Amino acid sequence: MTAAPVVYVLDDEPEMVKALTRLLGASGFRVHGFTSAAEFLARERHLGPACLVLDVAMAGMDGLQVQEQLRQTGEDLPIVFLTGHGDIPMSVHAIKAGAEDFLTKPVNAADLLRAINGALQRASDQQASREGLAVLQARLASLTPREREVLGHVVAGKLNKQIAGDLGTGEQNIKVHRGRLMRKLGVRSVAELVRLAERLGIRPVR
Repeated sequence: MTAAPVVYVLDDEPEMVKALTRLLGASGFRVHGFTSAAEFLARERHLGPACLVLDVAMAGMDGLQVQEQLRQTGEDLPIVFLTGHGDIPMSVHAIKAGAEDFLTKPVNAADLLRAINGALQRASDQQASREGLAVLQARLASLTPREREVLGHVVAGKLNKQIAGDLGTGEQNIKVHRGRLMRKLGVRSVAELVRLAERLGIRPVR
């Protein structure tokens, strides 16, 4: 089962962390608060959907630097920025870097809850996509070398006869390999197979 969603709060003002944790907890969220970037970045990663409510102006590493650090370590965590010192260029930079929203302090509770719900939905969608891709990759790994070879030709739109000529084998053999690889990959049509191949980064063999 997927772990319950978590909301992280990172602000170098303890009272702000306490207030936000109380507000979000009362709204039914599971919340973990932090008052330093180092403490937050050293935490154990949550296995389920999560998002981060992040202050911009902090002592030491600021919020934009935390966002960049998460990006560099491959942690695709949706972020809702909070700031009392924000400006338009700063907010544009944060959004372009993938932030879910950019809110100013004192933050309106309804706006914050809306942004967090959006961030958690995005996190949930991302996790579902990753899990789906992992399933497809496992199916791809189950193909034999010959089936993998035939796959590249099939997604190029070639007929069995053409593939047989390219690979120096009989058309019936190609038909068998083609049927097996489609069953293993869980697809019923060439169109489905092409979409799956694109998602897995498989290039057609011309």
